[in-house]
Amino acid sequence: MSGLPAGFAGRVVRWQRSHGRAGLPWQGSREPYRVWLSEIMLQQTQVSRVLEYYPRFLARFPDVGALAAASLDDVYACWSGLGYYSRARNLHRCAQEVVAVHGGEFPRRAALLETLPGIGRSTAAAIAAFCFGERAAILDGNVKRVLTRVLGFGADLASVANERKLWEHAQDLLPRRDLQRAMPSYTQGLMDLGATICLPRNPSCLLCPASSLCVARAAGDPQQYPVKTRKLTRGSQSLWLLRAASEEGAVWLEKRPATGIWAGLYCLPVFDSAVALEESLGGHERAGWREDPPFLHVLTHKDLYLHPVAVRLPRQAMAGREGTWAVREELGRYGVPAPVQRLLAED
Repeated sequence: MSGLPAGFAGRVVRWQRSHGRAGLPWQGSREPYRVWLSEIMLQQTQVSRVLEYYPRFLARFPDVGALAAASLDDVYACWSGLGYYSRARNLHRCAQEVVAVHGGEFPRRAALLETLPGIGRSTAAAIAAFCFGERAAILDGNVKRVLTRVLGFGADLASVANERKLWEHAQDLLPRRDLQRAMPSYTQGLMDLGATICLPRNPSCLLCPASSLCVARAAGDPQQYPVKTRKLTRGSQSLWLLRAASEEGAVWLEKRPATGIWAGLYCLPVFDSAVALEESLGGHERAGWREDPPFLHVLTHKDLYLHPVAVRLPRQAMAGREGTWAVREELGRYGVPAPVQRLLAED
């Protein structure tokens, strides 16, 4: 890899102001709460999905104080269906810490923002750059792709030392003047390039403001970047879901443990086998026992094969168990995993 390309930051800033994405509800805001919320929602989630949830979440929790004062169950209910629920837990914890430790005001420096629950180095830098004009580098997955291609950075990012070196390059490439205006545009520009131009496959190099600087384009192999050899090992698991309904049509939901899959959410009772599910019902009479076709739910590192078992039970069958009978109109009050939401919506 040769030296850092001169003028890169200026090109990104100019391109973003004329061709970057505009009109997203969180853009143009320097309110840390709104920027932080959008950054957390956008982690591992497509923009189109976030556009559904962001305004609804803001309407329910308009500021960090309202979010901190809410119950975790209320937060889960508003987050339900967005996935990666540890983000919702950390969002709630972070809001409480901002209120309790920082008097309801987000810290103005990336280094302090990074100490808050659920805020990593790149997210902290994004908040600091957008809201406070700090000269702080972001380096999420899309930005790694942009920078490794522009720089011709072929070192394996599975190595901590190599990733640290890329962080150093990202910091050195940042704008150096007029930071209050330049840093928001530059940071947004990198995000926009990664999301719309410098794609994993078939990048639109002719539209890229850095095309003449890009080492990977000159070599004709942009899709070889970034290099990361470590592969995640995917697993699979089969689970049985007890879809117990009362005579009047209410469904039984139980709160999941604080750790593990769907932690803290309300869910149909989950079992490792059909035998365990049947044994859990004891001697209660049941009607309409039906094993529905299993379906696949894909998590980041695991494939879940879910086996729904529908049964009609008297309400007293669940006496002594921690949970609640919920009618269809009440389901929106609970944080329910997305596959269970879809399953219940089939009725």
